[in-house]
Amino acid sequence: MSEKETKQAEVATTEATTVEAPKTSEAQANPEKFLKDFNWHNYEEGIDPVDDKQLEEFEKLVSENFVDTLDDEVVEGEVIHITDRDAIIDINAKSEGVISLNEFRYNPDLKVGDKVEVLIDVREDATGQLVLSHRKARVIKAWDRVNNAHDTGEIVNGFVKCRTKGGMIVDVFGIEAFLPGSQIDVKPIRDYDQYVNKTMEFKVVKINHEFKNIVVSHKALIEADIEEQKKEIIGQLEKGQVLEGIVKNITSYGVFIDLGGVDGLVHITDLSWSRINHPNEIVELDQKLNVVILDFDEDKSRIQLGLKQLSKHPWEALGDTVKVGDKVKGKVVVIADYGAFVEVEEGVEGLVHVSEMSWSTHLRSAQDFVSVGDEIEAVILTLDREDRKMSLGIKQLTPDPWTDITSKYPVGSKHSGIVRNFTNFGVFVELEEGIDGLIYISDLSWTKKIKHPSEFTNVGDTLEVVVLELDVEGRKLSLGHKQTTDNPWDKYETEFALGTTHTAEIGEIVDKGATIDFNEDIVAFVPSRHLEKEDGSKLKKGESAEFKIIEFNKEFKRVVASHTAIFKEEEMANVKAAVKKQEAQAAEAKPTLGDANDALQALKDKMDGKK
Repeated sequence: MSEKETKQAEVATTEATTVEAPKTSEAQANPEKFLKDFNWHNYEEGIDPVDDKQLEEFEKLVSENFVDTLDDEVVEGEVIHITDRDAIIDINAKSEGVISLNEFRYNPDLKVGDKVEVLIDVREDATGQLVLSHRKARVIKAWDRVNNAHDTGEIVNGFVKCRTKGGMIVDVFGIEAFLPGSQIDVKPIRDYDQYVNKTMEFKVVKINHEFKNIVVSHKALIEADIEEQKKEIIGQLEKGQVLEGIVKNITSYGVFIDLGGVDGLVHITDLSWSRINHPNEIVELDQKLNVVILDFDEDKSRIQLGLKQLSKHPWEALGDTVKVGDKVKGKVVVIADYGAFVEVEEGVEGLVHVSEMSWSTHLRSAQDFVSVGDEIEAVILTLDREDRKMSLGIKQLTPDPWTDITSKYPVGSKHSGIVRNFTNFGVFVELEEGIDGLIYISDLSWTKKIKHPSEFTNVGDTLEVVVLELDVEGRKLSLGHKQTTDNPWDKYETEFALGTTHTAEIGEIVDKGATIDFNEDIVAFVPSRHLEKEDGSKLKKGESAEFKIIEFNKEFKRVVASHTAIFKEEEMANVKAAVKKQEAQAAEAKPTLGDANDALQALKDKMDGKK
């Protein structure tokens, strides 16, 4: 009864006349019917007078059956009707209460007859109905319930409201709790949104009373069951046993399989008989597949699984018709410096050694011939089914170029080749695929003194060559480059013969003499004592003079010249001329022998540099 109604009842009681009470009160006989049929209008208007005794009984019934709508305590109500938007709740008050269905989102199974806790939010609205709040009632009781659930381990229902950083926000008893992503399930969660707006069971695992924080877990509910399953599975594990599992996680080194609470690892090498770069080429997440147990440790915490072992080894399935000499096609799966592995059938590989890729004796890297993924044809060279090994060859698909080498590259024939690499003693030149020849450093140039081939040419350059020698059995070709042109020293042997005179300029002063350039090929050496001029001084750098060739060696390309020999030779000629003249004069004058001897002595002294 409202406060207004109570006061009106008191006034009516005061003004009313005394009425004789019946022997058996209707209110006592049937209080529910009395309350239902009570004429509130007549009572408020003072039409029906009530005696004191009857009023006391009425107030007693009201206090026993109606809740105090002014009390802030949480009361229990019953759902008596549900509309599209609201739930009508009977709390034994004068009128029913209304609660929005939004407050029951955590409980989608709400139905008529359910008992719910409510708090009076508004005493009466415009229609005379109580406005109740289930959410506020839940909050008041929530902390008691949460603490009790944490202490007892009770399972609680919660409504997943939304995602947040690192997990989800869950409504538990009207309080927002945090559900970490790691506590949603025992397996990694990739799609958090699938849990939003769902009601799930949780366990309260942590409460921070200072900051009013609650942490819940759904994973904890299923871990106990999983642990039991895990013990049961581990106890039954045996090597060679085939089990069904689900792909739980994929890494670069293998795949983790959930065997029903127990995880096992399929290493990448145990996924397929063929080579693969990554496990996702074979399996995908959440895929169901059968695996075989290969091994496990003592406590069976690490289980090694295999997938390829469920099928027959490809070498065992290799047909008997495959034999040495057959041509096969395959894909290059791995390349190493020494060769390439080719998969000719699934799980069956053969090695093509780099020496079997080309007829060339000049070995290169396998990458120069093939790339991973190439589809190639090859010839089976060896086949060992027991050791599961096969060697292949590519060069055997083409004729051996050395079979007709004598007709293609006879001694003395000229050809063009590509410089492939250097050694300290020469240059390797490729005439065609499989035909390499060596040019010794001494056969590169007629005139230049070369210490290393890189001074003369570069890798990749084209050189004209002449075949000097041919060794068919040893597969060796000796080539020459300088032989493609005439030897200029044959001409120089005549042009710079001993005793010939040439004019040149001193190039460089070197140890024990100087050098002069007669042309681009001939650099002559002048010893120090042959640099002396007629006046006794010596020639200097850049000074031009006449030189006489005093040594010429074509084989060693050595030329020695002298300036001093020029004027000394002229003096000798003058001496000889003077001697002849004196002899003639003496014959005419008949000089004495002593006079003639004196004249000759004077000339001799002059030549020897004496005064």
